[in-house]
Amino acid sequence: MAHIDYYFGTPSPWSYLAGNRLEEIAARHGATITYKPVDLLQLFDRTGGVRPADRHPSRMEHRAQELRRWSQHLGMALNLKPAFWPVNPAPSSYAIIAAQQAGGGDLAGLVQGFLRAVWAEDADIADDAVIRGKLAAAGFDPDLADKGLFVGAETFGSNLEQAVEAGAFGAPFYTVPETGERFWGQDRLDFLDRHLAGL
Repeated sequence: MAHIDYYFGTPSPWSYLAGNRLEEIAARHGATITYKPVDLLQLFDRTGGVRPADRHPSRMEHRAQELRRWSQHLGMALNLKPAFWPVNPAPSSYAIIAAQQAGGGDLAGLVQGFLRAVWAEDADIADDAVIRGKLAAAGFDPDLADKGLFVGAETFGSNLEQAVEAGAFGAPFYTVPETGERFWGQDRLDFLDRHLAGL
């Protein structure tokens, strides 16, 4: 059975635009997924990237055009100037880590819920009430927002180290450890699909 390590940031617009396509691909090929939220700003720093605030205006203008094009192409609502961005990714990431460990709910739905909150709902994913609401909506105990914070912080940090070691440098980033194949970007999901199909 194939396995996919999924590196992403909860404030990432490109991770949001991936929607549920990763889960559909995994289901089609009987693959499992480990969700690994990371601090993207630190990942950029570690791998030669540039933080959005430090990018040349032409790059940010092109990014905005591409986000608009992709959101229209995919039929996904997207606010190019969300009310809460940038936002601290740690609280929502800790909640995802705790939920993945606890099990019993819709983990993919939780991940997508946080991403949608930033880019389509103008919600603050660092706010405790928002985190609890997203946990409950995905079938998890809302109190996970307050549990395992030490483990969450530890795992969040180790996810960054694993991302660097795996060759990730942005988000969304998908790796297939068994084969060493890496796929960067929601626009590369078709290639991940083909790889899992043996093509």
